[in-house]
Amino acid sequence: MISILKSGLLILLAVLPLTSKAAGSAHDLVQDITNKMLADLAAHKEQYKQNPTKFYDALNAIIGSVIDAEGISRSIMTVKYSCKATPAQMKTFQENFKKSLFQFYGNALLEYNDQRINITSAVDESINRTSVNMTVKANNGIIYPVQYTMEKINGEWKLRNVIINGINIGKLFRDQFVDAMQRNNNDLNKTINSWTSEIAKATAETKK
Repeated sequence: MISILKSGLLILLAVLPLTSKAAGSAHDLVQDITNKMLADLAAHKEQYKQNPTKFYDALNAIIGSVIDAEGISRSIMTVKYSCKATPAQMKTFQENFKKSLFQFYGNALLEYNDQRINITSAVDESINRTSVNMTVKANNGIIYPVQYTMEKINGEWKLRNVIINGINIGKLFRDQFVDAMQRNNNDLNKTINSWTSEIAKATAETKK
C-alpha cells in the first residue's frame, strides 16, 4: 500500500478542485478551482512549507464544507463497521477523515512544481453522478490519468472519490481502515481516534 501511495503522491493534488460549490458545469468548476488553488499555493507556498498546519486550515476553510464527508466516511468504514458506529463515533470519524485528507493532499500540493494539467469534459452532467477526467504531465514527461467521481447533492457538486493512474483512492483508504481495525483488535474507538495518525504515518512513509 505504501508503495502505491508513494507513486501517486505528487499528482494527488488533482482531487482538490472537485470540491466546489454550485451546480454549473462540472468541467468549468474543476478548471476554475484548479486555477484558484494553484494561484493561492504560488502566493503562499513558502509560508505553507514553513507552517503546513496553516495550509491544512486554509484547505479546510475553502473546501471542508463541500466534501461529502458523511458518504465517504461510511464508504471507508464499510457497512460492517459503520452500522455499529454511534452518531458520535461517525461524527468524530468524519472530522478525523477530513483532517487526514487535508494533511495527505496538502502535503502532495506542497510538492507541486508546475506540472502541466489538462482537464477534459465531464461525462454526462445531466445526471446526479458524473466523472471528470484530468491528465497531469510530470516534469519527466510521464502522464498520469486522474478521474474524479462527483455527485450532486441538494443541487451542489461534491467529491465522492478519485482514481489516480488506476489507483482507487477510496478503496485504498477503505483497505487501510480494515487493516487498522484488525491491528486494533476491532476496537472501533481506537481506530477512529487514531485515523489521523494512520494517514500521517502513511504520508511519512511516502517521503522516505
